[in-house]
Amino acid sequence: MSQRTYRIHVAAELSGVRVELIRAWERRYGVLQPLRTPAGYRVYTERDVALLKRLKKLTDEGVAISEAAKLLPQLLDELETAPVVVEPVTGNGAALAFWRDAVLLAAEAHDQGGVSAVLDEVLSALPPLKAFDGVLAPLQREVGERWHAGRLSVVQEHLVTQVVRARLVSLLHAAPTGGRRHAVLACFPEEEHEVGLQGVALRLRHAGIKVTLLGQRVPAADLGRAVAELKPDLVGLSAVTDAGGPAFRATLNQLMRVLPRTVPIWVGGAAAEAHADIVHKLGARLAATPDDWARLVEEE
Repeated sequence: MSQRTYRIHVAAELSGVRVELIRAWERRYGVLQPLRTPAGYRVYTERDVALLKRLKKLTDEGVAISEAAKLLPQLLDELETAPVVVEPVTGNGAALAFWRDAVLLAAEAHDQGGVSAVLDEVLSALPPLKAFDGVLAPLQREVGERWHAGRLSVVQEHLVTQVVRARLVSLLHAAPTGGRRHAVLACFPEEEHEVGLQGVALRLRHAGIKVTLLGQRVPAADLGRAVAELKPDLVGLSAVTDAGGPAFRATLNQLMRVLPRTVPIWVGGAAAEAHADIVHKLGARLAATPDDWARLVEEE
């Protein structure tokens, strides 16, 4: 990306000026002229954030915004000659939102290099699970929602997903691999979305559980044979794409038939959450909330 930009709520957090004030100052005094993304969102440059900080300092000192606005030429001249420094983000909520927004802005511009640069910054600043829970997982959900709503193209969705998947693989390679307990993780036979399953693998490895990650589109018979040979302590299944209740029931029932009754079967993903009643009726366990994950990790 040629310059870093921020959505309005992130610009507000970084500058200390409330969103409502930013909009009012723009409307009444023309202090900013934000850029627009292809999707129509306002975005603010680092120089815009620096200007907001200067205006806030003046108003905090008792200068009316109407008078501060008259100083815009002088403030802009100062910013032209002074370095623009925006405080680095950390792991708080605003920072996580900033990183997610930065990726989405890069996706709108078809800038995969920009997506990579932002996610590399995330991984260098946050521990693995914080990066996954705070940025990668919610980002992937929002990308999917925008694609379904027609606000991101297939290409834009793919260029984000490819980078997210690659960064998750690197986190998995660096994660602990041993453990007293053993989990086998697999997607439903027709499921192609594996980012969530990779996140489960990351979580379990950092909890001290050995993981065999089989990934997407695992046939029921092959999964049954692998589990019979590996004899894991638990099996985790991922079902994201929802083909409806009857199809979900048929697939889960098929999987349950080839898996040992003595091994706990956990099922997660959007489709599993949509059909939680079927998961429970067939004797599996739903992994959807932090409490579910805690039970999965702690259960002996």
